[in-house]
Amino acid sequence: MTKMHSAKGVLAGVALAASVAVGGAAQAQDFFAGKQVNYIVGSATGGGYDNLARLTARHLGKHLPGNPNFVVQNMPAGNSVAAANHIYNVAAKDGTAIALIQRGMLLAHLINTGGIQFDVQKLNWLANLNSETGLVLVYANHPHQTAKDLFDRELIVGASTGIDPELSPRIYNALLGTKFKIVTGYRGTTEIGLAMERGEVQGIGDWSWSSLKLQKPQWIKDNQVRILMQGALEKDPELPNVPNALDFVKNETDRKALELYFSQKTVARPVVAPPGVPAARIAEWRKAFSALGTDKAFLEEAEKSRIEVSLTSGEYVTKVIEMVASAPEDVKKRFIDALKN
Repeated sequence: MTKMHSAKGVLAGVALAASVAVGGAAQAQDFFAGKQVNYIVGSATGGGYDNLARLTARHLGKHLPGNPNFVVQNMPAGNSVAAANHIYNVAAKDGTAIALIQRGMLLAHLINTGGIQFDVQKLNWLANLNSETGLVLVYANHPHQTAKDLFDRELIVGASTGIDPELSPRIYNALLGTKFKIVTGYRGTTEIGLAMERGEVQGIGDWSWSSLKLQKPQWIKDNQVRILMQGALEKDPELPNVPNALDFVKNETDRKALELYFSQKTVARPVVAPPGVPAARIAEWRKAFSALGTDKAFLEEAEKSRIEVSLTSGEYVTKVIEMVASAPEDVKKRFIDALKN
């Protein structure tokens, strides 16, 4: 083949690739144009997940071909079980339905949350909007001063059944030997915060650092609470002097079990699409979330609203899901047993 013919072949290939790319973009444009995206939130209105969903809904459309409109729908039942079930079994599988679910859904099959009708490994993970660090807080008029006191004297904490404010102190008691007394029945951190202020409980076993800064900034400013311990795979850079729960683990199996629990905090605000959505459409969604992470208007509104965002990719979330699924059986058993205590 002569150089001229070779060059013509290359040019023809480039032209064909460009034609395919343009055609694919046009198809995506045609699909989303005039469409309405149903954005499900697995929590009640007014909370951290809801605020974040509505913020992202105001900006995501411009990053999708065809600029679809968004409608946010809350499904709080079962701490996101209802939302996950809906997105898995009922929602449209054409790319017009997504859901922001609570992080507990990553481990729901191990925790044996009732009513589960979804497989986390078959969901399409689009992005994670933020990671979290869970804090053990005590109201300042109570005697606990440091993390060591959690092992020496009882701390009465308010909790919501089946989610982190209950699960974290339960796991800490089993794996670390802390002495939390857990009082359930509260509907969320807002109610637990009021209970702390009224003296009904002394503290809370897990309140997300980002949510605390948003919901109770005066507590931090006026030193109304003490932060005794943090829970995450790594220390939060804003809290370098607060000990991590992992610092107190006694053996390797317990460490792995606690790390398994903390894995959900690395993807604390995951967004999913149903199984069966075409791969090309999932790619469009992931690309849109990637663009959102550098969207100046989005980031400025998040800062103004005091909503923390730190986007990670759907591919990263998928790796976390795979890590959870591949955890050794003895680690899974230790984790499950810890929740039963």
